[in-house]
Amino acid sequence: MDTPSLVRLVAPALSARCARRLPSSSSRPAADSASASQHPQLRSRPLGLVCLRPSPGPRLEEKDPRSLCSDGPKSLLGLPASAGPAVRWGARGAAAVLAAAPGMYQSPRRLCSALLQRDAPGLRRAPGPPPPPRRLSPTAAPRLASPRLLAAASAARDVARSCSRTVYPMGNGTSRLYSALAKTLNSSAASQHPEYLVAPDPEHLEPIDPKELLEECRAVLHTRPPRFQRDFVALPADGPSSHPPIRVMQWNILAQALGEGKDNFVQCPIEALKWEERKCLILEEILAYQPDILCLQEVDHYFDTFQPLLSRLGYQGTFFPKPWSPCLDVEHNNGPDGCALFFLQNRFKLVNSANIRLTAMTLKTNQVAIAQTLECKESSRQFCIAVTHLKARTGWERFRSAQGCDLLQNLQTITQGAKIPLIVCGDFNAEPTEEVYKHFASSSLNLNSAYKLLSADGQSEPPYTTWKIRTSGECRHTLDYIWYSRQALSVRSALDLLTEEQIGPNRLPSFNYPSDHLSLVCDFSFNEEP
Repeated sequence: MDTPSLVRLVAPALSARCARRLPSSSSRPAADSASASQHPQLRSRPLGLVCLRPSPGPRLEEKDPRSLCSDGPKSLLGLPASAGPAVRWGARGAAAVLAAAPGMYQSPRRLCSALLQRDAPGLRRAPGPPPPPRRLSPTAAPRLASPRLLAAASAARDVARSCSRTVYPMGNGTSRLYSALAKTLNSSAASQHPEYLVAPDPEHLEPIDPKELLEECRAVLHTRPPRFQRDFVALPADGPSSHPPIRVMQWNILAQALGEGKDNFVQCPIEALKWEERKCLILEEILAYQPDILCLQEVDHYFDTFQPLLSRLGYQGTFFPKPWSPCLDVEHNNGPDGCALFFLQNRFKLVNSANIRLTAMTLKTNQVAIAQTLECKESSRQFCIAVTHLKARTGWERFRSAQGCDLLQNLQTITQGAKIPLIVCGDFNAEPTEEVYKHFASSSLNLNSAYKLLSADGQSEPPYTTWKIRTSGECRHTLDYIWYSRQALSVRSALDLLTEEQIGPNRLPSFNYPSDHLSLVCDFSFNEEP
């Protein structure tokens, strides 16, 4: 069947379906027409139908947008900077609808800002005296790089040196890092440096020293207030462990598109949300506590920031985006947000991985989870680590409860009926009084919430894990949790939360802290087998 016949056949059905989701083409912003003029292969049709016409040159591989739930930067990095929004996303049908939707990918240059500029002005090391050191208070001294991350970086460096193929260049000699993180700074630089849009092989990226990366983050942040120091609280344990503890970090890092375009943090200056500096605050927090396993939510800079940088620190990462992320409604967004899971490759071996799209009352939802079975290289013990982000907003309590039940059923299967120890990290968007919390607390998986152990009685959750001020008022809630198998695992220590005084009257996010959620960090050890 020729293309015109195929279009006539599917146009009525697709147009009717799009009409229920999208406004008419007359209401589409001017940015779409500008995009069409720059990309003649894109032609908008009534009711949001877009037809991709063949153009000369090599054919681009077509991928469904949901194929982004991959273990590496495969889907968005290999396209030229001039590629239009529908071409970037791939498959004709879904990409066409995404390209036609108002507010989604309106800018033709809005790529996944992948590996962009060599020497951004904010990070270029110019001749002359070094920048003034950051002011450090007794409560704000950052933690130096631990032997664990240094060992991971050293192991990754040994692998790179043993490779026969050429290592990809990482700058012009001013820095061995991502040329001082500069490749992730400015999406407009994509057209100036198209060579960075080719996805490098992670195995052949030059490893970086975590201390160097931390120094460069501090150089970017030297005009900001110092990061507050948080202390680990040692918790009672049954006995000494014969192996190093497993440090797990849980954190909703706040999607950049949502922070700037949707969340309405009325007391947070817009300058505090600039990605060029906010990402360095996020990286500084990660480098300060140096987790062995990192569970993140609201990640919309996976391919251009976290995956390339953390992989060079020795982490292996997996990203699973939301099918219809709210980030896509924001102009000049960086793609969908989702969950990301990283683990140190020198400590763990991946046994199994599952990307889970959560259901509620048999209906597939917009929320996702990642569950991976890992094997500790020191002890050969296996355990499952999962990360999720449940539905937000008041009034959706039953929906969240159904999503939690679905996740528990999946984890029951993955852990073979709780035979494999389990750690579940997530922003559950639910207070401890909600049904979904009670489902996890009473599950046959025998889970306990790690941060309850910080309370005097060991039975109470922290008073808050998120604290923000929106146009609707001040919100102070406990929504984030780290659940663990109480029979197989022990919590050795947990990172205390910021105090109200440290958070300040304008709450979160702020110049001091990059997210509206606090990071949770726990050290786990295996209980001795009977």
